Amino acid sequence: MSAPAVRWIALLGLCSAYLQGGLAKAMDFSGAVAEMAHAGLEPAAPMAIATIALELAAPIAILTGRYRWLGALALAAFTLMATFLVNRFWEMAPPNRMPTANAFFEHLGLVGGFLLVAWHDVADKRAR
Repeated sequence: MSAPAVRWIALLGLCSAYLQGGLAKAMDFSGAVAEMAHAGLEPAAPMAIATIALELAAPIAILTGRYRWLGALALAAFTLMATFLVNRFWEMAPPNRMPTANAFFEHLGLVGGFLLVAWHDVADKRAR
């Protein structure tokens, strides 16, 4: 399980939603702008551009190992912010509350995964 290929596949799995999201937003920019506006992020077009850039650049950093710690911390911060912005289950009534709460805590799990990636990357560099 410690083979470099297994590690890379695990990192790809962790980053897959961000790569897919960034590509989907880039291919449907007007939809990305509408998504930003719906979330209350203004000005929506520059926010969409920044989101696309982050969702593509940070996974590339993680997968290539160049500034992996920085890419992982960026996605952890982005995910945490987006989770509190979009998955506000505490403001919802049933039946929407339960699936939104599940999404909220799943995203916290992603944050934890990215923090572990950053921690291991820094520890690996110190050990060398």
